[in-house]
Amino acid sequence: MELRPPKERSHESGPGKTKMTGPELLKSLSRLLGLKIQSRIEFRHETTFTIQPQDLREVAKFGRDELSFDYLIDISSVDNLGEEPRFEVVYELYSMTLAIHLRLKLAVSEEVCAVDTVSDIWPTADWHEREIYDMMGIRFNNHPDLRRILMWDGYPFFPLRKDFPLEGLPSEMPERRVYFRCSDGRWAICHPAVDRDGKRPRAAGETARGH
Repeated sequence: MELRPPKERSHESGPGKTKMTGPELLKSLSRLLGLKIQSRIEFRHETTFTIQPQDLREVAKFGRDELSFDYLIDISSVDNLGEEPRFEVVYELYSMTLAIHLRLKLAVSEEVCAVDTVSDIWPTADWHEREIYDMMGIRFNNHPDLRRILMWDGYPFFPLRKDFPLEGLPSEMPERRVYFRCSDGRWAICHPAVDRDGKRPRAAGETARGH
């Protein structure tokens, strides 16, 4: 299947409202931000800019407000174990108006292990940032609710780091009760730490075997 560049759409920009295509706007971003863009890579009609962590919010706001990158598709993280800076954070942006992608990448040292949030710029960043914090341990400064999203509070490890073993590590799971309704209408209680071996929930008021 042959890859073709997306159809170019125009965007009005500047005081005189000059119409520009998506690629022209990306070139203007390189020109206007200058040294804030450390590198630019073009691959399969997609543009990747590498930036410094301290410039993230300025570049993000400019991309949203001036270049119409109104959709944050995803944020991901990379663990380059053995290198320094160890981590990378990658932002996948899309312009609904121009139908073009922009990828932003930045490096984060293991010592700092934090970058500013963009959840106030693109609300979809909220859970993406929480997942990266949960799985990789990178914190997001000024995030409104930076809690673990997959693992429980107090879990001491970051499972997507390359030094985390595939078989996992032992840890204490907190005591929890899970309530759900049975087919006969009764409420059942499941204690994951207690009922795991019994492989069945207990109806409310029923005593666990051996407890």
